[in-house]
Amino acid sequence: MPPTSPPQPLVKGAPVAVPSLYGRRAAGLLVILAALGITGLLSVSFGANPLPPVRAWEVLWSRDGSEASHIVWTVRMPRTLLGVLVGAAFGVSGALLQALTRNPLADTEILGVNAGAGFAVTIGVGFFGLTSIHGYLWFAFVGGAAAMVLVYLIGSAGRAAASPAVLVLAGVALTVMLNGFSTFLTLIDEETFRALRSWKIGAIAGIGLDETVAVLPFLLLGLLIAVLLAGPLNSIALGDDLAASLGTKVGRTRVLGILAVTLLAGGATALTGGIGFVGLMVPHIVRWFTGPDQRWIILYSALAAPALVLAADVIGRVIVRPGEIEVGIVTAVVGAPVLIALVRRRTASGL
Repeated sequence: MPPTSPPQPLVKGAPVAVPSLYGRRAAGLLVILAALGITGLLSVSFGANPLPPVRAWEVLWSRDGSEASHIVWTVRMPRTLLGVLVGAAFGVSGALLQALTRNPLADTEILGVNAGAGFAVTIGVGFFGLTSIHGYLWFAFVGGAAAMVLVYLIGSAGRAAASPAVLVLAGVALTVMLNGFSTFLTLIDEETFRALRSWKIGAIAGIGLDETVAVLPFLLLGLLIAVLLAGPLNSIALGDDLAASLGTKVGRTRVLGILAVTLLAGGATALTGGIGFVGLMVPHIVRWFTGPDQRWIILYSALAAPALVLAADVIGRVIVRPGEIEVGIVTAVVGAPVLIALVRRRTASGL
């Protein structure tokens, strides 16, 4: 009797999954790039003095000295570039945190990183008289890193590894506490902290190009570290013991991951204040296209998060024209229902 062949469904099914995943990734990348291009064009088109998108597109390719050219290149283009940078920073830092902690609810806002950076900046402004981002940028880095380490220590107290549920509770509690302290300081000396009011909410308006350039090297370094960590993070997803057996240096990966999150979230928070929920939503959305591979998740998050931030900024400019709603408020309104939906799910997106 000839040898029995393997069951047909397994033979047919095995090669089909790979093209399906590649096709989903390719389609997702095209969708994200299109969304980023469209939101970028809308960002340079809409504002207190709206321009037709066709006219904005023409001005982008040829500066003609007109009023429209001045508006696009001196006001809206720096704002759009800032939205792209901080969006990528918050999106990638959220993806890193979710991978490092194996917690689908991890985010710089929920785990207190933004609040720690914001509180440290408030201290720098109120007690040290710092008024320039060149001065309080380092306060943002130290505050964000300290908050993240504190939350991790609380979550792992008495345990071999940090509990995802305790991490979230510790992060939320620390965020509330630090935001309360910050608010208290701003209330007892309103004049000193007047400039921080819109910043604390999360805004990308009114930030000069020189300030963005000052933070740019730190954001690029954080993104570079995140890309280099993508492979080891895939091993950590299997568990620390198995990752170590595969040759991954777990301790070094976590330290570098914390450094990358500090550079990304601290730098972005120093520029715009905390823009919440971006790092929570985007990695979950992109996993629908990428699967659990951290290399693709980080790439997609770096492209999709800017599109979300720019879309929120455009919505904030349009719905109360000629006034504006800060981008942090818009993302919070969208992000809160997403957080509730994630909490209610039996299984979150694969990490």
